Amino acid sequence: MVSYLVIMNRAWVLFKSHPYISNVVGYTTLFATADLIQQSMVGKAQGKGTVHKLDREGQDPSNTSIEEFTVAGEAKTDDDSKIRDSEGNKKASAPVQHAPQLHSINWAQTARVALVGFCFHANFNYHWLRGLERMFPGGGIRRVSLKVFLDQLFAAPMTISAFYIGLSTLEGAEDPLEDWRTKFWTSYKTGVVYWSTMQAVNFSLIPPVARTVFVGVVALGWTVFLCHFKQQKSDFLT
Repeated sequence: MVSYLVIMNRAWVLFKSHPYISNVVGYTTLFATADLIQQSMVGKAQGKGTVHKLDREGQDPSNTSIEEFTVAGEAKTDDDSKIRDSEGNKKASAPVQHAPQLHSINWAQTARVALVGFCFHANFNYHWLRGLERMFPGGGIRRVSLKVFLDQLFAAPMTISAFYIGLSTLEGAEDPLEDWRTKFWTSYKTGVVYWSTMQAVNFSLIPPVARTVFVGVVALGWTVFLCHFKQQKSDFLT
């Protein structure tokens, strides 16, 4: 417990001594981590319930081996894999086999997310939050509400747009604005509900020196959503 408090105290001293570096590096790290989480979640989802059907000779087209295959009168099988012909003789049906898939991390994608997070989101949020505090210092319901309103009015559209357009540009998309056109409005409406609450907590309880990295922590779940939403096909959403 004592060592934990010492570490936290040193971390706080670091934040106060080097607020820009600490906030920007912390935010970028969390931003990239969100993409890794998203890819891991997608990989686990793809690995569940992958189905391979066997051909009539009992061979899996995907080269997945099995121990038994039912042939009439030659091997034991569950009732679900048996069918009967018109004369009542048992026939073998093709069983279904579940095979796990290994999902590898696309590190190039994570690097692109980290680059967008570092070049725009981390730096923008750092200066934006500092500017808001200088213009409207202190807490109170009215000041906090005003800062939340301005944040959602100006910062939210800019950060969402930078995410979609920036990543599409780095991916070499023919139309870098395609994802932005089809997904911006849904992302923005979802973000208003999520970020209004989180920023109210940020402006009320978090010291100004640590607000950017707090946004990075809160943005972890938000960026997982954006990364996953960006991978969805545009024609499916329209």
